[in-house]
Amino acid sequence: MAWAREAGCVVLTQDLDYGALLFATQARAPSVVVLRTEDIRPSAITNLVLAALRKAEADLLAGALVTVDPRKARIRTLPLKRKSSGPAHT
Repeated sequence: MAWAREAGCVVLTQDLDYGALLFATQARAPSVVVLRTEDIRPSAITNLVLAALRKAEADLLAGALVTVDPRKARIRTLPLKRKSSGPAHT
């Protein structure tokens, strides 16, 4: 992660721990693209990854976690924030 941050690179992975690490450290970089698919053959994921990169290009340049599955790509801006659960009930 440090090398990718210093080099200005985007990490492409299937490892969900990268998102957890970004959350735990509140890091603003590097951007990470997480593939959530079982079939990782280049012929199966090339178009999926390229479409996600095009869609998230500006976000990735600014710092983002992009989760890609066969149906959609989800983009979250860095640093990752806790989800609001709404008003507290007493």
